Amino acid sequence: MQPTDLPRGVTGAAAASPAGGTLRPVVRTVRGTPTSDGAGVKLTRVIGGQALPDLDPFLLFDEFRSDRAGDYIAGFPDHPHRGFETVTYMLAGRMRHRDNQGNSGLLTAGSVQWMTAGRGIVHSEMPEQEDGLMWGFQLWVNLPARDKLTAPRYQDIEPARVPTLRVAPGVAVRLLAGEFGGQSGPVAGITGTQPLYADLQLETGARAELPVPATHNAFAYVYEGAARIGGSAKATARGELAQLGAGDRVLVEADGGRARLVLVAGRPLGEPVARYGPFVMNTREEIMQAFADFQAGRF
Repeated sequence: MQPTDLPRGVTGAAAASPAGGTLRPVVRTVRGTPTSDGAGVKLTRVIGGQALPDLDPFLLFDEFRSDRAGDYIAGFPDHPHRGFETVTYMLAGRMRHRDNQGNSGLLTAGSVQWMTAGRGIVHSEMPEQEDGLMWGFQLWVNLPARDKLTAPRYQDIEPARVPTLRVAPGVAVRLLAGEFGGQSGPVAGITGTQPLYADLQLETGARAELPVPATHNAFAYVYEGAARIGGSAKATARGELAQLGAGDRVLVEADGGRARLVLVAGRPLGEPVARYGPFVMNTREEIMQAFADFQAGRF
């Protein structure tokens, strides 16, 4: 089923927030599908599969989590991208990024890498460990047509640069991108989609309301415990994505114990999407040109 481009055309029932504004309801939940990518890395695809092909401007959302080296050791060798941005957020483990623009960075627990592929980049993401837990997320964010052929850009954010905000009793927010509580996340210069990316930790019984721009599409993905989101009577369980409807605030409540989840939002582009493998453009002709440019060594 093709998802609705939110917040336009949403039919979920929104509720008034006690703090003012409107709470975003959960319009549906999606559980990811096991798959593999790169050189056989096992992961769970939550956005980018049949259940949720995309959620404008988000093209893909994967969780990779394993303490078995065979599930991740082959990594993601050199491969190209054009026309969008890749975001890698690590919870555990070590992954080395290298690209043909001369960038290199080590992703460790708590760090984030925001790579703008633009007109073309070739990069690799390879584990720097042979055992232990490797855990994190990769998100693909579309670029507006005007920026698809922009110069590639790489932001490597160390854990210490990510601010942690105490937003309510028992609720901590690591702010990777966007603005909240008078602070800004360290990822900068992403103007097309104006993203918000936050990692929420809720202690048992804790709850908080978080502002999310009404102009943005948004989702929450629970990766530990369970959480009730948007005032829903049904909890969103570990491994489930809650697609959020229209509104300007999100209510999150830990359900039955501690909960951790990521909250992600972005301004929808509302543009045609032509997508094939590692390239995302606006037309089939642009995709064919991307293949020709890559094969000719013009990335």
